[in-house]
Amino acid sequence: MMEFDSVTMSRMLTSLTLAFHIIFATIGVGVPLMISIAEFIGIKKKDANYTLLARRWTRGFVITVAVGVVTGTAIGLQLSLLWPSFMQVAGNVISLPLFLETFAFFFEAIFLGAYLYTWDRFNNPIYHWLFSIPVVIGAGMSAFFITTVNSFMNTPQGFELEGRTITDIDPLEAMFNPATPTKVFHVLSSSYLTSAAILAAITAFIILKKKSTDYHKKALKLTMIATFFFAILTAIAGDLSAKFLADEQPEKLAAGEWHFETEEGADLILFGTLNEDNEVENALRLPNALSFLSHGDFNSEVVGLDQFPEEETPPLWIHYMFDLMVMLGMYALGVSFLYIVLSKLKRWNEHNKWLLWLIVLNGPFAMLAIEFGWIFAEVGRQPWILRGYMKVSEGATTSPHVEWMLLLFLGLYILLGVISVRVLRKLFSDNPAEVELEHRYPEVDQRGVDV
Repeated sequence: MMEFDSVTMSRMLTSLTLAFHIIFATIGVGVPLMISIAEFIGIKKKDANYTLLARRWTRGFVITVAVGVVTGTAIGLQLSLLWPSFMQVAGNVISLPLFLETFAFFFEAIFLGAYLYTWDRFNNPIYHWLFSIPVVIGAGMSAFFITTVNSFMNTPQGFELEGRTITDIDPLEAMFNPATPTKVFHVLSSSYLTSAAILAAITAFIILKKKSTDYHKKALKLTMIATFFFAILTAIAGDLSAKFLADEQPEKLAAGEWHFETEEGADLILFGTLNEDNEVENALRLPNALSFLSHGDFNSEVVGLDQFPEEETPPLWIHYMFDLMVMLGMYALGVSFLYIVLSKLKRWNEHNKWLLWLIVLNGPFAMLAIEFGWIFAEVGRQPWILRGYMKVSEGATTSPHVEWMLLLFLGLYILLGVISVRVLRKLFSDNPAEVELEHRYPEVDQRGVDV
């Protein structure tokens, strides 16, 4: 049986927790915005289809929030248990955003409760919609505060380190470090994109499996337009992130792009392989594109891995994570653009079988892009846990029993995943949208519009 040291086991358990938690965290940030948009459209158009969309999405959202609370708590527990040396050094600096993230969650939860229990309680439905705004803000605030912690780990500032003691702490300077703007922008835009893509994928799958209704057609149109809009924002965020890496973390960009020598007019390398001499083979090269991506100039100089000690170089396999993230993001942009174009051309059917299957695939692809992006971000910081100050091997626990925690949490996540899927299926399969629309809004016609 293979044996791993405590550092490796700690990394494995943290990776497992983050990979599972990020599914629910992403949905938790993005879906509230989609709920708010749907209800607002329903109110303005007096269209019960959109109002019902908001109602049904809210039910599913509550389930994901419940699971996200469990996995989020697990992350907080593991920070202290698995990375005690890191928390001893950095805990006093990141305690403020961690506290504020908890505050943001409770802020969101309070208004989510009000939103859930005040349906049909107001003569003017716009007052109920107003409760969705704090939920959207709270979800965004949670993402912002927790992302500042990750940003701090990449570009730490706002303190002085004397041995293993942090002094002269400025928590606001630490929170608003150089990585914060681009990371927050990228996290928020990609969360909105992924949530819209998942909702669109579910809708497209339902249309494929049974006769579509106006409810499903309107749901697909709304989610695909949102997917296209947020895909554009995510692409912009990705471009800004690349320029940030070129300036602040050039070793991560160089490892991610297999850029070994500092040069002007650097090529962008897509996929490919490395031989024994670290020479790139079987790759697609875009001439001078890396220079443009890094600095907005096709002839600019891009720092290569030759400027960094080998022991401080990230693993080169993150190149594939970067490429997969970008390719899947472009897929989302392409599919959503194709849907919009076909919906505008009356002689083409935007609900044709092949396009619907492409939309179905876009849901899991978008979530995979999130996973690949975070793997690139975290592994690309290696060997540092706190860049320039503490390496991963220095921050981990020395306990020999981490493997038992790994098995325990693996079992917990499998159980939570199975329960979540079963509850969500039960929640919606036993109560089809068209039946609920007729039951809740008998005064509307078949298109869902008040008559």
